[in-house]
Amino acid sequence: GFRLPSAFDNRPLKFEEFQERIHQAVYVSATPGDYERERAGQVAEQIIRPTGLLDPEISVRPIEGQIDDLIGEINQRIEKQQRVLVTTLTKKMAEDLTEYLGNVGIKCRYMHHDIDAIERMEIIRSLRLGEFDVLIGINLLREGLDLPEVSLVAILDADKEGFLRSETSLIQTIGRAARNADGLVIMYADTVTRSMRLAIDETERRRAKQAKYNAEHGIVPKTIIKSVRDMIEISSDASSTAHRKDGVKMTRGERKALIAELEKQMKAAAKMLEFELAAELRDRIIRLRGEE
Repeated sequence: GFRLPSAFDNRPLKFEEFQERIHQAVYVSATPGDYERERAGQVAEQIIRPTGLLDPEISVRPIEGQIDDLIGEINQRIEKQQRVLVTTLTKKMAEDLTEYLGNVGIKCRYMHHDIDAIERMEIIRSLRLGEFDVLIGINLLREGLDLPEVSLVAILDADKEGFLRSETSLIQTIGRAARNADGLVIMYADTVTRSMRLAIDETERRRAKQAKYNAEHGIVPKTIIKSVRDMIEISSDASSTAHRKDGVKMTRGERKALIAELEKQMKAAAKMLEFELAAELRDRIIRLRGEE
């Protein structure tokens, strides 16, 4: 089409242009970066947890013999009916580790970036229910990993500097074990990098602050009790196209009924704060409406 002269420059602002237009701002982050720190005139911390839970202890161990050490730690968690997250740097290492742990009798799954929101929710729910004990992945920083059953997070190749081993990423990964009173993070590394040192120091600072508060108020840390919600039942085969499972095209009434059901599921997902799932359901609804 065409564009009216008044809307000729109607586009998202470049970051520099955005900066020119804002005067006051409140930055909210669990892991503020240099940008926020340099511009903040005042920092208000919200570190104290009413549950009394401390940030997890951190142990740095050598890379040599790391898999045998990891298996021993995993078995201790399995005995306590707790779960484990393991983060690797490469897809091949994640796949090989999943296969190796499976061969020694450990129930584990590998979560890769190709899986959609629905399958990811199913994997997380299965982990929480104890259908398997170890979740392995490359990037475990994505939303939806608030798992109180996880008492151990193992970070392989912690000393390989990069995005997933930066100070911010390490702090976020460490936080995955902060919902359990027995939380422990093991960093397998031969050297302590600057990012590791900063992440460890920040975690210990937070632990000390919470421990002092707990002592002053007589609080005993307790693992968060969080119910495992039922998955919204969705058939990806039946829900993504305007055809029934037998391949026959749906009638107008059947399609209308399916859209209504998906809208109901979309609202339920949004209410559960599962926004990525809600967005996927929305996209399916749009596709179905486009086939009318």
